Amino acid sequence: MREGPKAEKRPTTLAAHGDERVDEWYWLRDREDPEVRALLEAENAFTKQALAHTEDLQARLFDEIVARIQETDESVPARKGEWWYYARTEEGLQYPIACRRQGGPEAGAEHTLLDQNELAEGHDFCDVANDEISPDAGLLAYGVDLDGGERFSLRFRDLATGADLDDRVEDTYYGLAWAADNRTVFYTRPDESMRPYQLWRHVIGTPAVDDVLVFQEDDERFFLGVSASRSEEFVFLLLESKVTSEVWYLPASDPSGSFAVVQPREQGVEYAVEHHEESFLITTNVDGAENFKLMRAPVASPGRSSWVEVVGHRPEVKLDHVTVFKDWLVLWERAEGVRGIRVMEAASGQSHVIEQTEPVYAVGTDANLEYDSDTLRFVYQSMVTPRTVFDYDMRARTRVLLKEQPVLGGYDRSQYETVRLWATADDGEQIPMSVVYKRGVVRDGSSPCLLYGYGSYEHSIDPTFSSVRLSLLDRGFVYALAHVRGGGEMGRRWYEDGKLLCKRNTFTDFVACAQELVSAGWTSPSRLVARGGSAGGLLMGAVMNMAPGAFGAVVAEVPFVDCLTTILDEDLPLTVLEWEEWGNPVESAEVYQYMKSYSPYDNVGPLDYPAVLATAGLNDPRVSYWEPAKWVQRLRERAAGSRPVLLKVELGAGHMGPSGRYDAWRDEAFVYAFVLDALGIRSGNSDLGIRSGNPIRHQDPVNSAVAASDNDIRGNGG
Repeated sequence: MREGPKAEKRPTTLAAHGDERVDEWYWLRDREDPEVRALLEAENAFTKQALAHTEDLQARLFDEIVARIQETDESVPARKGEWWYYARTEEGLQYPIACRRQGGPEAGAEHTLLDQNELAEGHDFCDVANDEISPDAGLLAYGVDLDGGERFSLRFRDLATGADLDDRVEDTYYGLAWAADNRTVFYTRPDESMRPYQLWRHVIGTPAVDDVLVFQEDDERFFLGVSASRSEEFVFLLLESKVTSEVWYLPASDPSGSFAVVQPREQGVEYAVEHHEESFLITTNVDGAENFKLMRAPVASPGRSSWVEVVGHRPEVKLDHVTVFKDWLVLWERAEGVRGIRVMEAASGQSHVIEQTEPVYAVGTDANLEYDSDTLRFVYQSMVTPRTVFDYDMRARTRVLLKEQPVLGGYDRSQYETVRLWATADDGEQIPMSVVYKRGVVRDGSSPCLLYGYGSYEHSIDPTFSSVRLSLLDRGFVYALAHVRGGGEMGRRWYEDGKLLCKRNTFTDFVACAQELVSAGWTSPSRLVARGGSAGGLLMGAVMNMAPGAFGAVVAEVPFVDCLTTILDEDLPLTVLEWEEWGNPVESAEVYQYMKSYSPYDNVGPLDYPAVLATAGLNDPRVSYWEPAKWVQRLRERAAGSRPVLLKVELGAGHMGPSGRYDAWRDEAFVYAFVLDALGIRSGNSDLGIRSGNPIRHQDPVNSAVAASDNDIRGNGG
């Protein structure tokens, strides 16, 4: 029996496929019940009291984190037309300020477009989405969420005066596109289950009640989205399930016209569309192209019968997406777990790869605002190299370093080393890990280690740089990322082998990574911490049940731990479209039994679990607060041993946690303090655990890669 608030048991029997499960805390789903709020507040009070002895450590960690960050900073200005756009931060302010200058990156007076600190005044949470400037650069559309529920109030600002217009549209979702008339905006709305399913049209200066419903998607498996082409000549309506796509298009010059379909949906066929001159470019998996290929079709007849191959399918290379310029196509590719950039001349089809300085690295697109340009701006980083922005001349094949993110306090990258390791899974598959540590770590099993994992939705958790992480590395920690199946790090097959009835591979891969770190002397079970969030929190709960002795502590953030009950409930947000990721346990007894076999909440038993810190967001629309709340209750009730089980609930935020940067750093200091305390590392001083001796040399240094995913529903990608 473990200490902590104890909620009353009110058993509810849940029946499906002839099987019954008893849920003692099902009633915690009723957020209107005052006893629910009282329980969550009691959990916060208990967690605060349980970690009160670490408050000085938390403060020191927070000070360390902030001391490395250039608090007053500015992004590299990006040009569009006569304006140069950038964002800046100011010391002491939580949120960024969006700005622009006219005529040059440092020319003329600064024009403030949007100061998010002003929007956040008087609120504990503030998130901005859909901030898009009209084609003539005169108006700014932006959405504001003040509670973390991800339903945005859409507003419009006259950039000449800085004043907001009277126009305001409530209850909107992610996704917005301007038409060419600079007066018409397309936006999306979610249904009661938080699925974006409607496309609406608003005309500036007219009441929101007069807005026109343009399209409604009634198939609950599909998300609806909207975007503008990079050429700004078309508006795209996007309809996507987990395995099927459909795209509609509308000339931006005809905002009141009708959308036309590129290619009607076919189950299992995915495609994405961009506009290029007289053609549409289509990235697709059609005809068995598992890792996708690039096709071209005329705008006048874009259907599948007109598709002509531009870049064929390559089994060893995953084509993630394409950035289109007037004269160039930029292909973002993934091979051997590393994301790279291939530049293709549109006219000739000749291509080249942008070579990078480290064998494994992280690249991602930055602000490429102009369609007619020979310059690609990209971001490069690794686990030892801070975020670096380059301009690359695609014609001359030369690059210019624009900015490397400062790390204050004398950061010396030569004092840190990063390697790629491989673990052997139960079925013989080789699972990559990316590892970073401070030189001097000795592989005798004594080092503390944090192992992070995710493994869902084809989301790649690539190794990127973090100045915050230095607070662990300087205390002798080894930091490892487990690139388990279910993610996208190794191509589409990697994802397919970690979903549906192959989902257990995600969990056994992670355990294999933990065992490899121990057997190779990097750490020991009592010194190993596992961390994951959302769908990665499901991973945490599953591996705790499978191998509780493999870890000394677990951090499970907004964890999807009651997955079977949630995926059975068609009334909950996002459930139906999730069936193509997890399976449909409503219709299939096989899926039901398979999910039940790994569901963390359903498999809590009399095991000696590691210390646990779980988090939740009261307004979370993706993983409801009651999942971690119920899980914590059951762990305390059933588990053997006496190590703590703690729950920290954000009562004014949602899935992503605190919105302000100082709040986020303070939250990370709290997590680090829990980790250090759980491993018995009592001092707040850096450089604990680093020993003298020759550093370990490896032939395959690992760096990092930037990953992006639009398909992460129950997850935030860590």
